[in-house]
Amino acid sequence: MIEIDNRTDLRFDTDIIGKIYEIFTTKDMELIVVDSETMRSINREHRGIDAPTDVLSFPLNSAPNAPLGSIVICADKVKEAAKRYGHSISDETALLFLHGILHLLGYDHESDEGEMRKMEKETIERLGLPKSLIIRSEKE
Repeated sequence: MIEIDNRTDLRFDTDIIGKIYEIFTTKDMELIVVDSETMRSINREHRGIDAPTDVLSFPLNSAPNAPLGSIVICADKVKEAAKRYGHSISDETALLFLHGILHLLGYDHESDEGEMRKMEKETIERLGLPKSLIIRSEKE
């Protein structure tokens, strides 16, 4: 089960979040949506970076029956990126959730051989999501 804790006024389609979740896991997890200041604080505390970011993932240990972890998405970054890339709030939230869940599953685009990017691309195409995450990823 996925628990969604939206602490902002951001409205998005939870059905697409559920579809992404069902593709990758059956383990419990949570999605938390926060504002920029809260994300900045979380990013500073956990990564030492004093700035908000779009998405963070916090995996839990792989004990039997343990939840997969938590994904935190910044509502303000969602709104900015949706406007910049010309797609909906729901699509941007889904793209960030996809990115976050892959991190929870152990993928790391900074150190793998392109496996995470491949999984993102396949899922984006399968669900008919905008390709802006792929474009952003290729620029990194």
